[in-house]
Amino acid sequence: MSKSGLFEGVVVKSTGSFYQVQMPDKSQIICRIVGKFRLQGLKLTNPVAVGDRVAFEKENEEAGLIKKILPRENYVVRQSPRQKHNAHLLASNVDQAAIVMTMVQPMIKQGFIDRYLLMTEPHDIPVAIIFNKADLYEEKDLLEFGALAELYEGIGYQVFLCSATEETGLKKIRTWLKDKVTLIGGQSGVGKSTLINALEPDLDLRTFEISDYTGKGQHTTTFAEMHNLKQGGQIIDTPGMKSLSFNNLEPMDVIHNFKEIFAISSGCKFGDCSHRNEPSCAVKEAVEAGEISELRYGNYLQILEEIEDQNYWERHKEI
Repeated sequence: MSKSGLFEGVVVKSTGSFYQVQMPDKSQIICRIVGKFRLQGLKLTNPVAVGDRVAFEKENEEAGLIKKILPRENYVVRQSPRQKHNAHLLASNVDQAAIVMTMVQPMIKQGFIDRYLLMTEPHDIPVAIIFNKADLYEEKDLLEFGALAELYEGIGYQVFLCSATEETGLKKIRTWLKDKVTLIGGQSGVGKSTLINALEPDLDLRTFEISDYTGKGQHTTTFAEMHNLKQGGQIIDTPGMKSLSFNNLEPMDVIHNFKEIFAISSGCKFGDCSHRNEPSCAVKEAVEAGEISELRYGNYLQILEEIEDQNYWERHKEI
């Protein structure tokens, strides 16, 4: 108990209305919130996130009221998939993050990787890209994986290749996870829950097969939840994502958080260069010279345009 008479703990599960809070002695209590919480002026669908350290008062031994969110070291936020004008907190106080992808079943969507990285990069959260289902890769898939691994490792991201079903490539991932709080996300159907079960079998998370009809995965994780790892550390598992958009970013956030683009931008003629049509743009020259990936640059332009369009309509919408 703190000096204020409140108890403190960490949110380990969020169900939208109620929050499971773990106290220092590992006991847990179900809490709800009172009042409204905002994040830098953003309207949130879920003001409290898994990973938050909170102060609460007990209503009884089984229920409590969250009165305060303690200062966050960092947080990961996205645009709410259902309420487009609101933001959704995925997690807070994480040491690192991982995005789970696969080359096949479902087919790779490289642009999703860049959107996930844009979600974490503003907070300097280290990210690894885990390519799952390696047992299904044909030669062309392995070649494409190799090219993507070279691209992202060259920028400074860690890349893993594994098969959760055959339990190959897991040793390096376990070492990377050890003693860290890790946010894990990915698109539906990439085998995220199967991978977590392979890494920590006692968890026995629910899994589903990919639909043969649509080729898409089903959501097996409904709410974000923190799981303890026997070797030390925690995983924050999040629901599968179909897409990622940003109502919490400005164009300058995009310009500054594509690592390789920002690193070269100091050579541009204009300090506010957006790397599109400006003359003497070092970034465009680097793309033409093959020093910056055309794939990454194309995704950068698309996201930049989306955010500019969204901001325009926000400013001009009818009140």
